[in-house]
Amino acid sequence: MWREDAISSGNGPTYKDSGVDIEAGNVLVEAIKPLAQATARPGADAALGGFGGFFDLKAAGYKDPLLVAANDGVGTKVKLAIESGRHDTIGTDLVAMCVNDLVVQGAEPLFFLDYYAAAKLEVEAARTVVTGIAAACRESNCALIGGETAEMPGLYAPGDYDLAGFAVGAVERGAALTGETVAAGDILLGLASNGLHSNGFSLVRKIVADLGLNLADAAPFDATRSLATALLTPTRLYVASCLAAHRAGSLKALAHITGGGLVENLPRVLPDGVAAKIDARSWPSPAVFDWLARSGGVPTADMVRTFNCGIGMVAVCGPETADQATRILSDKGETVHRIGRIVAREAGAPVVTIEGLESLGVE
Repeated sequence: MWREDAISSGNGPTYKDSGVDIEAGNVLVEAIKPLAQATARPGADAALGGFGGFFDLKAAGYKDPLLVAANDGVGTKVKLAIESGRHDTIGTDLVAMCVNDLVVQGAEPLFFLDYYAAAKLEVEAARTVVTGIAAACRESNCALIGGETAEMPGLYAPGDYDLAGFAVGAVERGAALTGETVAAGDILLGLASNGLHSNGFSLVRKIVADLGLNLADAAPFDATRSLATALLTPTRLYVASCLAAHRAGSLKALAHITGGGLVENLPRVLPDGVAAKIDARSWPSPAVFDWLARSGGVPTADMVRTFNCGIGMVAVCGPETADQATRILSDKGETVHRIGRIVAREAGAPVVTIEGLESLGVE
């Protein structure tokens, strides 16, 4: 049994001496409490400080819900935020990468939790990151009900941090988007991306390094912004627009276009026996992709399997609802393009075929 004098008489190193500052963590919690409280929604009061966060599905209005969960990070995009000292948008990326995966199931995001790990907790940088998280949660009507911070000196290099996010949503039984009814003749609507979103940044960072570019200089593809600002443009949040279109009954399926691009993400929501034919000339590609393809010399196969190439979400609609879906999505702020159609898949044929790749800066 420990005696009080034994506990208080040690002269060895403290936890703070080892590089972990518990008080800094407490300061951060107090700083972000108002941010979390601002995300409160029916079902959650977004209070922080307990061992876990509560959510009341009945208070949120659900009768017979299915829960849908997703988690993700932002990859090495976070390294650009660290190197540039720009921490204000990376939290939006974190939320978007999770909640966009929920809405493709037809689910409304309900609550979000974050994990922030660093060599040493820099309170102001972490507060800025969480400010972005909270803003994205508010935009998605998703409560920030908890999170975790960890100082791990020796595991992370000084100044480094990493992020992970966890989101849970709900959809009433029978209302989930499964893609089961997708059929030949259906229309593919592409929702424009904001640029790179949060995928392919290990390749992007290699190209930046190989070209000897400075993040503070003007972007080669956008002289109005620094390279850091342009590359850190946050992932677009598609929740409000896609939920509105789904609840109107105008969608058969949704595909979030992340790592793997159109060729690997769209097949995840298509039933057997059908394929997608896409014409890349049907939408304007953001300049960053042309720059990566030409200045970076990225092969065509890597471009289309690494990046979204200008389309961050694909909606599959019946011919009779495509106009309605376009109107709803556009009214909610999306830029919508008809990018292709669903066809019967012949034996041995690829699930996704993309024509006109030269419009993306690749051939």
